[in-house]
Amino acid sequence: MTALKAGDKFPEDVVFSQVNTLSFRKENSDVTACGIPINYNASKEFAGKKVVLFAVPGAFTPGCSARHLPPYIEKLPALKSKGVDIVACIAFNDAWVMSAWGKANGVKGDGILFLSDPETAFSKSIGWTQGERTSRYALVIDDGIVTYAEKEPGREVTVSGAEAVIVKL
Repeated sequence: MTALKAGDKFPEDVVFSQVNTLSFRKENSDVTACGIPINYNASKEFAGKKVVLFAVPGAFTPGCSARHLPPYIEKLPALKSKGVDIVACIAFNDAWVMSAWGKANGVKGDGILFLSDPETAFSKSIGWTQGERTSRYALVIDDGIVTYAEKEPGREVTVSGAEAVIVKL
């Protein structure tokens, strides 16, 4: 369990779970519509790209829904203008809950990926958990190298928020 830091290589074999939002169609756009979870090989998908990965303790929780996710949605164009290819949110919740949270917040297609960290395997591997939940943190990965890695020191959204990440891009 070693926390990631700037300059580290993003680990190999990091796999999250997602409901395939790239096949987002009108008939499955309802928040209650379910898809089939699939593996998302982050190590492979992030290769050669600039990625912002932020983690929240839980989808649909007050702090995550009111203070952490909305600025990422609002600032998505600013993130993309800084060369970010992928913005992804992870939590300990399963892929269905993460998909529903994205839909409930009006995120369509691949604007922000909502990924499950199954059994918090990735977050545990870097030592950033809150009990059985993911901690609140943010990573910037550029072509496989971590350029920013910060875990919140408390309950507020400071170093892992969209504003803090944009400054570091």
